[in-house]
Amino acid sequence: MSESTTISIRLESAVKARLDHLADATHRSKSFLAAEAIRTFVELNEWQIHEIQSALGEADAGDFAKQSEVNKVLKKWRKPA
Repeated sequence: MSESTTISIRLESAVKARLDHLADATHRSKSFLAAEAIRTFVELNEWQIHEIQSALGEADAGDFAKQSEVNKVLKKWRKPA
């Protein structure tokens, strides 16, 4: 098992009540659910930042789609006349 640490957070009372209910319904601890939610949030945001930085690098290098490529993609989404 990986090393863990403890943090304290403040929650709105309504969110805490919902967490309590979810913990009861899933037979999981509030701590487990909170840790899982934070891990998922961090992974998603790390991925998003990585993709943004990658796209900025491509833009800085002048790596853009050609107009013909854009038109081809748009054509797939247009309704037939």
